[in-house]
Amino acid sequence: MEAPAVIFYVLASIALLAAVMVIWSRNVVHSAIYLVLTFLCVAAVYVLLRAEFVAAVQVLVYAGGIVVLFLFVIMLVSLQDTLGPRIRLHATVSGILGATVVGLILYVYSRGPLATERLLSVPPEDSAGNLQSIGQALYRDFVLPFEIASILLLVAMIGAIVLAHQKH
Repeated sequence: MEAPAVIFYVLASIALLAAVMVIWSRNVVHSAIYLVLTFLCVAAVYVLLRAEFVAAVQVLVYAGGIVVLFLFVIMLVSLQDTLGPRIRLHATVSGILGATVVGLILYVYSRGPLATERLLSVPPEDSAGNLQSIGQALYRDFVLPFEIASILLLVAMIGAIVLAHQKH
């Protein structure tokens, strides 16, 4: 087995274990730390795939920003068990959905290797670099959706500030 494959399997195993610990951990702060570990392992897999920009965004946005936001919410909100007796129903439905997803993944895996020749081919114009290709696609082909997403995020941030200010 090649070294990148071994590294991938190690990272995938750590990410899977950390993701399971996010769910099973009783302490919400520990769950957030396991979530950071999961995000870091996924970023390392992106580095193996030579998608360095996506790995950097994964670390900065998810492992940095989103988890800090989760921790602020955890610290500010009093966490109480609001599900009560419905927790068994939710656990049953989640277990069935999880088993279905695992079954589908195993089914696809048992069918043999996927046809990746077409997915891995790089057009000659994109051979300049990973970051340059992303920049060209983002600012040439997807300018309008990028700007709409920016405006929606700005409106959501202003709304959150107004709602938080009204409570005090």
